[in-house]
This record gives sequence, C-alpha cells and structure tokens, in this order.
Amino acid sequence: MKDDSIYASLSKRGVSRRDFMKFCATITATLALPEAFTPKIAEALEKKQKPYVVWLNFQDCTGDTEAILRASNPSVADLLLDIISLEYHETIMAPSGKAADKSLQDIIKTHKGKYIAIVEGSIPTKDDGIYCVIGGHTALSIAKEVCSNALVCFTAGSCAAWGGLGSANPNPTGASGLQDVVPGANIVNFPGCPMNPVNLVAAVVHFLTFGSLPALDSRNRPLFAYGKRVHDNCERRAHFDAGQFVRQWGDEGHRKGWCLYEMGCKGPEAFLNCPTVKFNDKTSWPVQAGHGCVACAADHNWDKVYPFYGRLQKVPGFGIETTADKIGLGLAAAAAAGVAGHAVASTLKKDKECSNKEESNK
Repeated sequence: MKDDSIYASLSKRGVSRRDFMKFCATITATLALPEAFTPKIAEALEKKQKPYVVWLNFQDCTGDTEAILRASNPSVADLLLDIISLEYHETIMAPSGKAADKSLQDIIKTHKGKYIAIVEGSIPTKDDGIYCVIGGHTALSIAKEVCSNALVCFTAGSCAAWGGLGSANPNPTGASGLQDVVPGANIVNFPGCPMNPVNLVAAVVHFLTFGSLPALDSRNRPLFAYGKRVHDNCERRAHFDAGQFVRQWGDEGHRKGWCLYEMGCKGPEAFLNCPTVKFNDKTSWPVQAGHGCVACAADHNWDKVYPFYGRLQKVPGFGIETTADKIGLGLAAAAAAGVAGHAVASTLKKDKECSNKEESNK
C-alpha cells in the first residue's frame, strides 16, 4: 500500500478496512458490475494516487455542490480529502480573489492533461459570454481554457450537460452545455437536477480502477446510471400495470402509493437510476416521496416535457396508440375475467365431484 494512496489517506483518517470495503461494494453495485469486481476496485484505490480536480461554477443554483456536500456514502470529508485532491472550487475553497485564480492557473500549467475538470452550471454564449464573468474572465473563456487542457471533464447536473433552466425558451443569455462550448473535450455528462453524487464518484473510481471511462450512451452519459428507464425500476410500477392511478393530490390512491402517471409523472420516458440509487443515503427519491418524475435528466426537459403536471398522452413501449387508461382497463378486465373464470371452473369442479360422490353412494 502506497503512503500517498487513496486507501492510505482514508486509513489515516480512521476509516476502517470494513467501511472501506463497504464503500467499494457500493461503488461496484452502482456501476452495475458483478460482486467479484469489488476486490479489484479496492486494489486500485489501495495503489492509485488521488487525482487532481478543479470544480468550476457558472450559471447555476449550486444545487449539485449542495448535493455532494450532503453525500454520506462516502462523506464529503472522505470524498474531498481522500478520494480526490480538490484544488479549486469557488464555493468551498479557502483562497479568494487573485489567490484563488492562482490556484486554478497553477493546476492548468503544472498538471496539463492530467487533471479532472468538473463543471456545474450552464455557460452563456450570447454577446461573447458577458452574462457570467468571474475575476474579469467570462465563463466561456474559462471553460475553453480549463476543459480543453483537462484529462477528462465531468458535467455536474443538467445545466452543465445541456443548459438546464438557463437554456429554457427564450434563453436570453444563450445558455449552453459544456459539450456545445468545448466540443473537442473528453466529456462525461451527469444530467439531473441535481445529479446524484454517488454516480459521479462511481465514474471517478471506475476511471481510477480500469484506466478508462465507463460505457457511455449517444449523449455521453454513463450507461450504468442512464441506461434504464425510471419507469422500469419504479416501486409504483405494479400500480401502473394494474391501472391504479393517483388522480388528485391527497386522494386515496395518493395515500396508498399508487402510480403518479395521471399527475404528470414522466418516468416512462426518463432514463436514470434514481429508483435504485436514491438520495440522502438511499433513504428516498421524488416518486417515493409522492411527487412524479419531471425527467430532470432529459435534454431540455423544461421545454420538452412541460407542463410537469400534465400527463403523457402515449406510453413509450406499449404501442403508438396505447394509453395508460387502456392498459389499466385492459388488465383490470383481464383480471376480472380471470377471477370470474376461476370461480366458474371451481363451481363446475365442485358440482362434478358432488355428482361423482352421489353416484358412488348409490
């Protein structure tokens, strides 16, 4: 074990071997890898040095930073001090002004092509990017300089991935995602509002373990996190299949945890692992808490899936003309027919048994 390895740093801070292995197992599960990969991940973290990281904040609400500051598996202290070497983050770093700018420039010059850049917030491109200026430099120029010299770039949240709320119609600042501003950069997108910090940590650990990025989809999103529909893993899916829908907030179906499709849930067309990874140390997620999915990780969801409380008219994967009402009513009718058929068959069987018994008694 190297003295400057991630595990050595964790050990010095009192993290037990058991807790370390539990963390490795969590990352293995998040990456959708077989359990046998847990020792491989542990071995990599025992040997690899902490990667240098710069975190840029542009047009954003700081929601993704807030999400990662509240991460408890690993804790923020473990993440920031032991898994990565966070050299620049305007929200939480000690230096300010010229000293902060020097910290950023030192990393760019000294570790060119070796550091990880994480971008939070959209980047305004209209009027030469004048709508977001930091230390006299536009977000546009900072993103181009920092991200074009990074080993890999991670976008934290929907704003950095594709523009988010800032890019909603009429998009007065020309807000754009990182991949549109620095198209030649090596980018992995983590859209979501906010993105789940567990997914980001899992991607970093994957990179440290295998020396490569996880498999990505056509939008540069990791498949382990964005490869399945929210609808397919939702705990309320059974109610959808049974045609049991919430039709008014606070009604009986809402209190019983029925499907939120009628209330505008966009789960059937959203792709993210929220139902399995969840938030707040895996305690809950929006649908579990009683609110429908708004497809926050979908491209330009503010315009494309709005209104958020308006139901989808057609369900992807169930035929072009099939609606949730038809699915529910059809299944309910089939179930009723099945119950009735079973009752009739049972009655006929009993009648036949009685007749046979009477014949044998004669």
